[in-house]
Amino acid sequence: MAAVNGSDLVPRELRALVAVADTGGFSAAAGALGLTQSAVSHSVRGSERKIGAVLFERGRAGARPTPAGEKAVAHARRVLRLLDVLTTEARGAMRPDVAEGPLRIAAFRSAALHLLPPVLERLRIRHPGIESRVRIVREVGRGAAGEVADGKADMAIATLGGSAVLPSGLVASELLVEPYALVHATGHRAPRSLPLVDWAENCGAYTRDWWAAQDWIPKATVEAEDDGAVLSLVSGGHGMAIMPALSLIGAPDSVGITDLGPGRPTRQVGYVTTPELARSSVVRALVRELRTTATEGLSLPEHGWPSKD
Repeated sequence: MAAVNGSDLVPRELRALVAVADTGGFSAAAGALGLTQSAVSHSVRGSERKIGAVLFERGRAGARPTPAGEKAVAHARRVLRLLDVLTTEARGAMRPDVAEGPLRIAAFRSAALHLLPPVLERLRIRHPGIESRVRIVREVGRGAAGEVADGKADMAIATLGGSAVLPSGLVASELLVEPYALVHATGHRAPRSLPLVDWAENCGAYTRDWWAAQDWIPKATVEAEDDGAVLSLVSGGHGMAIMPALSLIGAPDSVGITDLGPGRPTRQVGYVTTPELARSSVVRALVRELRTTATEGLSLPEHGWPSKD
């Protein structure tokens, strides 16, 4: 397929690509856009000619993006979002201290539970015109940062320096470093003898290296989908776990927390966005509140954990 010129793509064509990807078919996309199916099909074929690649696999079950289509749709989302930002920023140029408009945030579970609520409260008070939407994403694989790369979020609260490489074209900055601790049922005399309850997460190289050096940690006998399930299992006496500080804020009295010592592993938490959105007023406002909360509003242990037993 010979390319014409991808730069000739117009917003309505980008919206059609996103709608087909989001709905899984041309008919559903047409309904979402208020167009006919033939109009959507014609638009997508035109985009494929301009780009010079097949963007969707067509079949009876609908339409699924090809690898080229996945990249095209991700860029289409980001371009469309920048067009929205262009309008909002231009209208707000006369009021540089006011931020308003939609703000899409992706975050892993413990960050959404314990870091974001005070941030969003401050944001609501200082910038009532910002319309925040939060999506909780499992921090495995591409995790929350992948939502930004795919154009589904403006900013992500994500783990940095972990097993997942930051998608290209994004920028990141650290907010806090949280230590890990040994977690077990309160009152257990030998928690290191318990079976391991584990869950998948993006771990940093330091965490993996520390883990490999601990000959007392057995292979996991129980695996859970998220840290909340791990805490529940530990609380019920089904094993011990090694968990980061954010996951342990507000842990019930039935959960004991033991310091792992001066060589304890840590996890770096930060925000991820695109270079373009990093300059937008809504993202700048969110960053300010995140930094304030991370430094002043969270009580994470720096030199070990007080015993809960």
